[in-house]
Amino acid sequence: MAKSTKPTMEIFSITANTILIRPWQESDRPFLRTLFLHARREAWPWLDGSDWQLEDFDAVTRDEVIWVATQNGHRLGFASVWTNDNFLHNLFVDPQYQSIGVGHELLEHVQKTFTSTGSLKCLVKNARAIAFYQRHGWHIEATGDSPDGEYYLMHYRLG
Repeated sequence: MAKSTKPTMEIFSITANTILIRPWQESDRPFLRTLFLHARREAWPWLDGSDWQLEDFDAVTRDEVIWVATQNGHRLGFASVWTNDNFLHNLFVDPQYQSIGVGHELLEHVQKTFTSTGSLKCLVKNARAIAFYQRHGWHIEATGDSPDGEYYLMHYRLG
């Protein structure tokens, strides 16, 4: 019986493109500062971001647990949580990597860390984010006012 000379092609699982969520490291800080600055300008074009600074990231995430989304070693986004209150304070994805599942993976991960009802505040004018959270089971509970405008208080109830 002649041995086949046809080349065989092995099929590898496509894990190289998997979005991984990991705890933040100090070495992430420069990138996340830049991401936070640019992603806010993209997400909130109606706000005057002229006085926003890279260091804003440090102030808004102080004492929070930060999760970083990566793919093939590239940082794509982050989420920060006040764990004592199950409060999702920030979730930002690099604008060039939006709509490929990064926010979904970050949010799913954060929701798994909640010990009771999760909460977040989302600016009313941010219709895209509101729709995103609602698709993931979050519900508007109340409205409030902040220096950046009216916001919705949203809740995510466990199981």
